[in-house]
Amino acid sequence: MCSIILFLLISVFVNYSNKNLLTFKKYAYDQNFKFTKITKLYNKYFGKVLKEVKETPVSAAKITYQESSSYKDGAKLTEVSAIYPYKSGIVVFIGDKEEYGKTIIIQGMDGVDYWYSNVSDINVKLYDYVSSNTIIANAQDNILYVLFMRDGKALNYEEYI
Repeated sequence: MCSIILFLLISVFVNYSNKNLLTFKKYAYDQNFKFTKITKLYNKYFGKVLKEVKETPVSAAKITYQESSSYKDGAKLTEVSAIYPYKSGIVVFIGDKEEYGKTIIIQGMDGVDYWYSNVSDINVKLYDYVSSNTIIANAQDNILYVLFMRDGKALNYEEYI
């Protein structure tokens, strides 16, 4: 019932004027949906939806690389093969990003968006929940671009790690 009411309210809002339509498109299409905020709000009032999984790594699953250097707002890692997520989260984007190439964005349960770019052989689908010991892809030409974003602002790779 709530979904129907919400749908009708959005329909009326969007059809009322072109300004409303542009506002809706700006917030609905141009920004990532914050699953972590909704999950926290839901958990506060209705109980837990996703169980917090204690991760017991089967191996020391992390991205291994030879060297890192600055690239745009993130870092460029060389001699990378298998890509593991830094933190568990939900895959919110798979596609091409300008100047980065094929990209996977994982929204971590900590509210940080983890970008893994220049990838190939992708092993995840959109909206999959991935843990930090899951191989999500391989680095194309053994080069990986990583970027961490919180609330639309890039985080410093060296400081964050």
